[in-house]
Amino acid sequence: MAKQRRIQGLEDLGGLVFSSESGDHRKDREREAAAAGAGESRSAGGRVKVRRETAGRRGKTATTVSDVPGSDDELRALAGRLKKRCGVGGSAKNGVIEIQGDHRDLVVELLRAEGFDVVLAGG
Repeated sequence: MAKQRRIQGLEDLGGLVFSSESGDHRKDREREAAAAGAGESRSAGGRVKVRRETAGRRGKTATTVSDVPGSDDELRALAGRLKKRCGVGGSAKNGVIEIQGDHRDLVVELLRAEGFDVVLAGG
């Protein structure tokens, strides 16, 4: 029989905290809540726009991502993942992610894989 540990006062977790068969149940609930919250915010925000820009950059190209739903912390985390995957630098400020260079196709692919509704904007 599996050993189970219950802690009083954890009604929001259903009381069960750890089972020797299935491990720590708190982590399962945190992952489920994060997945449910992420899906809602991504679909509710509308379309994410990805465009290539050169204006104001002395002729250098940058890929910009705008209209991303979520908080500033989520925006910075997404920018970090995009920069790492593209292998370039960039920034996230004022609700816009800037990636150095023309990486529109890769950025669109990555954002769609994360569940965003993405559209290429501009010419």
